[in-house]
Amino acid sequence: MQDSIKGGLIPDPEILLRIARTQITFGRYAGVYIIDLPENYLCWFLRQGFPPDHFGHMLKMVYEIKLNGLEYLFNPLREH
Repeated sequence: MQDSIKGGLIPDPEILLRIARTQITFGRYAGVYIIDLPENYLCWFLRQGFPPDHFGHMLKMVYEIKLNGLEYLFNPLREH
C-alpha cells in the first residue's frame, strides 16, 4: 500500500496484481493462488507469525482482504 487519500489507503496496483497471480509453493496448499487460501490457514499464520519477507507481507494483506470480504475484487485480475 502506498499514500493515503481522505484518510484511506491507495492500493499499489502492482502488489494487487502480484497477489492475484501468486501461487503458494509449499505444503498442503502448493499450487493454490494465495488469494484463494482458506481463511483458517491465514489465521494460522496470524497466530504463528507471517514470514518476515515479501511473501509474508502478501499473505498478511490477503488475510486483511478476506477479513473485510474484498476477495471478489480480485476476480478481474486473475489469469485465465
